[in-house]
Amino acid sequence: MSKFKFVSDVLSTISKIALWLSGAGLIVMTFFVGWQVFGRFVLNDSPSWTEPAALLLMSWFILLGSAVGVREGVHLGFETGLHYAPPVLRRIMLGVTEVLVIGFGATMSWFGWIMTLDTWSSNMAGLPVPQGMDYLPLAIGGMLIALFSLEKFALLIIDDEQVPLVRPDQPQLAAVED
Repeated sequence: MSKFKFVSDVLSTISKIALWLSGAGLIVMTFFVGWQVFGRFVLNDSPSWTEPAALLLMSWFILLGSAVGVREGVHLGFETGLHYAPPVLRRIMLGVTEVLVIGFGATMSWFGWIMTLDTWSSNMAGLPVPQGMDYLPLAIGGMLIALFSLEKFALLIIDDEQVPLVRPDQPQLAAVED
């Protein structure tokens, strides 16, 4: 049992909310693009707001979904080295990876927040929302990436919970034995 069960439960809830928001954003974006195509080819009057709205939604669902992918460990990675590394080296490699991802997410969040604040006072072209909304997904997505990776790093250091190289839903893959 993890010493961080409450924190992990809270982060799990945040991750689920981010995933649902990503899915909803994808559905709404698909509707906006469909409306734009309908307007262009059927009504011969393409709405000007659909493209910037679709791009804004795309930023949100990509960055929220990426953060969930970091937490779930489903991003692409070079796991052959982990597979053949001795347990101590594997643990070090996993720790270094999490530290780098924490730094990346924190940096993305910091600069995304600066760009959000710098552009908040002007409106987006085609939408009556602040231009800073274009950069807010960077700030929030980066924060979630750093937070989820920090959780994985803490579990690795304190509970010695290593990222599984064989996922339960892929039993055909051979497990790594220590």
